[in-house]
Amino acid sequence: MKSRTTLAVAAALALASLSAPALAQSAGDWTVGIGAHQVAPKSGNGTLTGGLALDVGDDVRPTVTAEYFLTDNLGVEVLAALPFEHDIDIKGVGKVGSTKHLPPVVSLQYHFGTGKVRPFLGAGVNFTKFFEEETTGILEGSKLELDSSWGVAGHVGVDFAVSERSSIRVDARWIDIESDVKVDGVELGTAKLDPMVYGAAWVLRF
Repeated sequence: MKSRTTLAVAAALALASLSAPALAQSAGDWTVGIGAHQVAPKSGNGTLTGGLALDVGDDVRPTVTAEYFLTDNLGVEVLAALPFEHDIDIKGVGKVGSTKHLPPVVSLQYHFGTGKVRPFLGAGVNFTKFFEEETTGILEGSKLELDSSWGVAGHVGVDFAVSERSSIRVDARWIDIESDVKVDGVELGTAKLDPMVYGAAWVLRF
C-alpha cells in the first residue's frame, strides 16, 4: 500500500509538471530545499551482550538542504534537520530507552537533463551525533550512551518543476549509521541503524 501511494504521488507530480517551465540550474547557482523526512532504521538493529536484540523506531522531522552547483549538472549538497528522536526497544522486553540524534550529510550530486522532470543521484558522508539518551523499563535509572557515528550515504530523487525557479522534490537516502552502546560505562555492543530516509521538499533556486 505504501509503495502504491508513493507511485501515485510521483505520477501526480509528473502530470502537474508537464505544464510547468523547464527547470535548469547553472554553475554558481544555489538551491534551498524545505521539507520533511522520515528516518526509518533497518529491521534488526544489532545484538547486545547476552543475546538481547535491539529494535530502534522511526521518526519524522522537518529538514532543510542547501546545494551549490559546481557545474550545470554537478552540485554539493548539505542536509540538516531538527533532531530526530527514536524509541529503543529490546525484543521480548519492550521499550528500554530513547535517544535524539542529528544526522548532517554532505553529498556530491549529479542532476540529469534540463527538463521539467530531473532525476539525480548522489553520494556523500554522514556524521551522526546522539544526545539526550534516556532510559526506562528494565534500564530505568541507568546511564545510556550512544557514540557518534561516521559513515557513507547514498541519495536518489526526482525534481518536478513547478516554475522556472522552484520544484517539488521526492527523494530517498540510505545512511550508514552504527553506534557503540554503553550502559553505566560498560560497552554492550553496537547499534546498527543503517536507515532509509524518505521525504519530500519544496526546492527554490537562487
